[in-house]
Amino acid sequence: MAEAQAQATTENPKPEAPKPAEAPKPDEPTTPIQELWATAKAHTYPEVWGVTLADPATHVPSQIVLQKYLNANDGDIVKARDQLTKTLDWRAKLQPLELIKKSYNKAKFEGLGYVTKYVASEEQAAEGPEFQEIFTWNIYGGVKSIDETFGNLDEFINWRVALMELAVQELSLSTATKPITADYDPYKIFQVHDYKSISFLRQSPVVKTASTETIKVFATAYPELLKEKFFVNVPVIMGFMYGLMKLFVAPKTIKKFHPMSNGGKLALEFAESKVPALGEKLPTEYGGKGVDLKAQGKEPSIE
Repeated sequence: MAEAQAQATTENPKPEAPKPAEAPKPDEPTTPIQELWATAKAHTYPEVWGVTLADPATHVPSQIVLQKYLNANDGDIVKARDQLTKTLDWRAKLQPLELIKKSYNKAKFEGLGYVTKYVASEEQAAEGPEFQEIFTWNIYGGVKSIDETFGNLDEFINWRVALMELAVQELSLSTATKPITADYDPYKIFQVHDYKSISFLRQSPVVKTASTETIKVFATAYPELLKEKFFVNVPVIMGFMYGLMKLFVAPKTIKKFHPMSNGGKLALEFAESKVPALGEKLPTEYGGKGVDLKAQGKEPSIE
């Protein structure tokens, strides 16, 4: 009898009591965003978009930056970590904040790029980022010489990055107080590319090279900063641009692209903005009632 009980005990041992869950170590990442913070801490370069990265649990600007990398990769931490690392590598090499301080050749770049900011009111703008809109404007129809503007690839990229960094500065991410989520993110920028009176053809190798490199850089280094992109006064020959973008830009971003043959109707696209009568604030050539871009916008320093 005792032997039978012993055998039964051996064959059917009592289940062990579950072990208590071990508390994570103080420095051990416990969430995807903390994993990204660990990646950032391990890097030698500390800054993204004017934000010196810190613990996102207590630093809202860092939470915004790191969450954008998660959002850009649909929550895939491996891809987000890789993109963040590539961004930090790139910023360490190029020093984008220093590019803003530089002056660019007047003959090559004057009038080709502007940043404008529109706010509902000073009081509302202080309430949250939803009450302001930032635009970057690329006036490629104003290019005087293809070879001069696009021929030196590094110079063109530096100028284009300086323009983007000016726009990002207007978002005031370093002083932001509202965290973002996968579904809520008001820290984004409208982009307008104007091809009116454009004279160069798609076969131009320097234009294609500059366009390809710009798209690649922005897809990697500026994720989730685009609200919508409008291509206005687009000639049929510029269709090649969309082919390039589809190679390097995520499908969900491509959906934000809007080609328009008539730039004068651009002002009609912003009826849903929380900035009242936003369309009217745009320059008249885009259907608004505002002054021209040179008067109301800012551009990288030229000389």
